[in-house]
Amino acid sequence: MDLFADDAPPVPSKVDADAVDPSAPLAERMRPRSIDDIVGQDALLGPGRPLRAAIEHDRLRSIILWGPPGTGKTTLARVIARATHAHFIAFSAVMSGIKEIREVMAEAEQVRRRSGGRTILFIDEIHRFNKAQQDAFLPRVESGDIVLIGATTENPSFEVNSALLSRSKVYVLKPLTIKAVVAILRRALDDTERGLGGLQIAAPDEALAGIARYANGDARIALSMLEMAASTANGSPIDLALVADLAQNRALLYDKTGEEHYNLISALHKSMRNSDPDASVYWLARMVESGEDPLYIRRQGRGAFHGDARGQHGARAGRDLPGDGAEEQRRLRRLQRSGGGRGAGGRRARPAAPAQRADEADEVARLREGLPVRPQPGRGDRTRHGVPAARAQGSEILQPH
Repeated sequence: MDLFADDAPPVPSKVDADAVDPSAPLAERMRPRSIDDIVGQDALLGPGRPLRAAIEHDRLRSIILWGPPGTGKTTLARVIARATHAHFIAFSAVMSGIKEIREVMAEAEQVRRRSGGRTILFIDEIHRFNKAQQDAFLPRVESGDIVLIGATTENPSFEVNSALLSRSKVYVLKPLTIKAVVAILRRALDDTERGLGGLQIAAPDEALAGIARYANGDARIALSMLEMAASTANGSPIDLALVADLAQNRALLYDKTGEEHYNLISALHKSMRNSDPDASVYWLARMVESGEDPLYIRRQGRGAFHGDARGQHGARAGRDLPGDGAEEQRRLRRLQRSGGGRGAGGRRARPAAPAQRADEADEVARLREGLPVRPQPGRGDRTRHGVPAARAQGSEILQPH
């Protein structure tokens, strides 16, 4: 007996590990217990895939799991905890601070020094930690005291420290397909131990597909809705009408300033530039339905229009087109100076006639709004490249016919 060795962590028996709390939500009870039970992530966990091989042979290195909610990030971490022989510690970034981080780091260092064992540290919602808190993991990850598993719904390139990213491998979990979600729901209906098999509830595939479409790739939402439908049906079959009554509105994945926000505005831009009206209307309606500011959509739509004009005609125009901002800013400064500033050589500029002032005020307003302006007559009619100013400024090109 070694008096100086760490106490071995208690190994739960199979009965304790597989115990199910009947009061827990269905989504919690139906969590997969092995890699083979995980559905919908075959690109990462299929036979022969590197991540699966690393888990099965207990050779896992630090990884970041990035994906939308309900795709299996926390479930995969729990499967790793069952499969590994290393000391496993899990905590959430929402409930922990720098004090808990230091305690975990000290514990991992002690385990490494005394027994040579590894510590696998799982951090759920790692993007909740600020840069200083994330920096606390760097020395232990670099020395090998801990193997870090981080789970996040945000883009790691923006939310995770770059030094921590360089020491980790990022794995992307895709949203579940309708087929994968239907398979999960069917398993929950048939499972008599952890699922709803004891209720003997019938549900056709079309009803389960309706739940899957509502869940939008989130298994947790799908299982929660199935549990609600089972309690509402009260022994009757779950049909598509009941699903539609419970669903009301489809859950849309969207955020105000995060990854999905930019994904959708990018899709809207590409659809408009590709002259696809159906796709443009779909992405526009999707953003409006999700609560996006209509003024933001209007500005982005106008920016996509000007950007497309620059791409098609910028090479032959020979100068900036409306939307680039350079020509507009120069003309705006000239017009503002002409309204009462000093002219060349410090002389006070002559006051403009009322009609000229009205035209200039209209032109300033159009420039500020980002709208095309009329070409100025006279010596500004031609550019230094010999291209007519009206054509160079794109005033005719950008006007709808």
